[in-house]
Amino acid sequence: MTIKDPLAVFRAYDAALEAGNMVALVDVLADDIVWHQPGRHRLSGDRRGRVAVLQLFQELGEASSGTFRVQTRNIMVNGSMVAASVRFSGQRGNRSIDMDGVDFYCVVGNLITEAWLFSADQDEEDTFWS
Repeated sequence: MTIKDPLAVFRAYDAALEAGNMVALVDVLADDIVWHQPGRHRLSGDRRGRVAVLQLFQELGEASSGTFRVQTRNIMVNGSMVAASVRFSGQRGNRSIDMDGVDFYCVVGNLITEAWLFSADQDEEDTFWS
Protein backbone atom coordinates (compact mmCIF):
# COMPACT_ATOMS: atom_id res chain seq x y z
CA MET A 1 0.00 0.00 0.00
CA THR A 2 1.55 3.32 -1.03
CA ILE A 3 -1.23 5.67 0.09
CA LYS A 4 -0.63 8.02 3.01
CA ASP A 5 -3.99 9.75 3.02
CA PRO A 6 -5.97 9.13 6.26
CA LEU A 7 -9.26 9.13 4.33
CA ALA A 8 -7.99 6.49 1.91
CA VAL A 9 -6.69 4.37 4.80
CA PHE A 10 -10.06 4.61 6.54
CA ARG A 11 -11.93 3.72 3.34
CA ALA A 12 -9.71 0.64 2.91
CA TYR A 13 -10.42 -0.35 6.54
CA ASP A 14 -14.17 0.23 6.12
CA ALA A 15 -14.33 -1.83 2.91
CA ALA A 16 -12.37 -4.68 4.50
CA LEU A 17 -14.55 -4.64 7.62
CA GLU A 18 -17.75 -4.63 5.58
CA ALA A 19 -16.50 -7.56 3.50
CA GLY A 20 -15.22 -9.46 6.54
CA ASN A 21 -11.80 -9.53 4.87
CA MET A 22 -9.38 -10.09 7.75
CA VAL A 23 -6.40 -10.26 5.37
CA ALA A 24 -7.14 -6.74 4.12
CA LEU A 25 -7.64 -5.52 7.70
CA VAL A 26 -4.10 -6.64 8.53
CA ASP A 27 -2.86 -4.18 5.88
CA VAL A 28 -4.41 -1.13 7.63
CA LEU A 29 -4.07 -1.92 11.35
CA ALA A 30 -0.78 -1.09 13.07
CA ASP A 31 1.01 -3.94 14.86
CA ASP A 32 0.70 -1.96 18.12
CA ILE A 33 -2.79 -0.52 17.58
CA VAL A 34 -4.76 0.43 20.68
CA TRP A 35 -8.52 -0.15 20.36
CA HIS A 36 -10.84 1.36 22.98
CA GLN A 37 -14.05 -0.72 23.04
CA PRO A 38 -16.55 1.08 25.29
CA GLY A 39 -18.85 -0.32 27.88
CA ARG A 40 -19.15 -2.66 30.81
CA HIS A 41 -19.78 -5.93 28.98
CA ARG A 42 -17.62 -8.96 28.29
CA LEU A 43 -16.19 -7.58 25.05
CA SER A 44 -15.44 -4.06 26.30
CA GLY A 45 -12.05 -2.70 27.29
CA ASP A 46 -8.81 -1.74 25.62
CA ARG A 47 -7.27 -4.13 23.12
CA ARG A 48 -3.59 -3.73 22.37
CA GLY A 49 -2.07 -5.08 19.20
CA ARG A 50 -3.40 -6.12 15.82
CA VAL A 51 -3.95 -9.73 16.89
CA ALA A 52 -6.09 -8.64 19.86
CA VAL A 53 -8.20 -6.32 17.66
CA LEU A 54 -8.74 -9.00 15.03
CA GLN A 55 -9.74 -11.38 17.83
CA LEU A 56 -12.28 -8.80 19.05
CA PHE A 57 -13.80 -8.60 15.57
CA GLN A 58 -14.05 -12.38 15.53
CA GLU A 59 -15.67 -12.41 18.98
CA LEU A 60 -18.23 -9.79 17.91
CA GLY A 61 -19.10 -11.93 14.91
CA GLU A 62 -19.36 -15.12 16.94
CA ALA A 63 -21.43 -13.52 19.72
CA SER A 64 -23.92 -12.24 17.13
CA SER A 65 -23.95 -15.42 15.02
CA GLY A 66 -22.43 -13.41 12.19
CA THR A 67 -25.15 -10.75 12.15
CA PHE A 68 -23.17 -7.80 13.55
CA ARG A 69 -22.77 -5.05 10.93
CA VAL A 70 -21.39 -1.53 10.93
CA GLN A 71 -22.50 0.92 8.26
CA THR A 72 -20.49 4.10 7.84
CA ARG A 73 -22.66 7.13 7.23
CA ASN A 74 -20.39 10.18 7.25
CA ILE A 75 -16.63 10.52 7.34
CA MET A 76 -14.73 13.59 8.52
CA VAL A 77 -10.97 14.10 8.46
CA ASN A 78 -8.84 16.50 10.47
CA GLY A 79 -5.15 15.91 9.88
CA SER A 80 -4.37 12.36 11.01
CA MET A 81 -7.74 11.94 12.74
CA VAL A 82 -10.75 10.38 11.06
CA ALA A 83 -14.24 10.55 12.58
CA ALA A 84 -17.04 8.40 11.23
CA SER A 85 -20.70 8.44 12.16
CA VAL A 86 -21.92 4.87 12.00
CA ARG A 87 -25.01 2.75 12.41
CA PHE A 88 -24.44 -0.70 13.88
CA SER A 89 -26.81 -3.61 14.21
CA GLY A 90 -26.96 -7.26 15.10
CA GLN A 91 -28.91 -10.11 16.65
CA ARG A 92 -28.08 -12.19 19.73
CA GLY A 93 -30.65 -14.83 20.49
CA ASN A 94 -33.87 -12.91 21.14
CA ARG A 95 -32.02 -9.58 21.50
CA SER A 96 -31.34 -7.11 18.73
CA ILE A 97 -29.49 -3.84 18.45
CA ASP A 98 -29.73 -1.07 15.88
CA MET A 99 -27.93 2.05 17.05
CA ASP A 100 -25.97 5.12 16.02
CA GLY A 101 -22.39 5.64 17.04
CA VAL A 102 -19.32 7.71 16.34
CA ASP A 103 -15.90 6.19 15.83
CA PHE A 104 -12.58 8.05 15.91
CA TYR A 105 -9.38 6.74 14.35
CA CYS A 106 -5.82 7.99 14.44
CA VAL A 107 -4.00 7.24 11.18
CA VAL A 108 -0.22 7.42 10.99
CA GLY A 109 1.29 6.74 7.60
CA ASN A 110 -0.80 3.95 6.13
CA LEU A 111 -1.99 2.47 9.41
CA ILE A 112 -4.70 2.96 11.98
CA THR A 113 -2.81 3.27 15.27
CA GLU A 114 -5.67 3.95 17.69
CA ALA A 115 -9.46 3.79 17.72
CA TRP A 116 -12.14 5.12 20.07
CA LEU A 117 -15.78 4.02 19.71
CA PHE A 118 -18.88 5.74 21.09
CA SER A 119 -22.44 4.44 21.20
CA ALA A 120 -25.65 6.46 21.32
CA ASP A 121 -26.87 4.37 24.29
CA GLN A 122 -24.06 2.56 26.07
CA ASP A 123 -26.39 0.92 28.60
CA GLU A 124 -28.43 -0.64 25.78
CA GLU A 125 -25.27 -1.84 24.06
CA ASP A 126 -23.98 -3.32 27.35
CA THR A 127 -27.26 -5.24 27.74
CA PHE A 128 -27.01 -6.54 24.17
CA TRP A 129 -23.49 -7.95 24.57
CA SER A 130 -23.93 -9.19 28.18
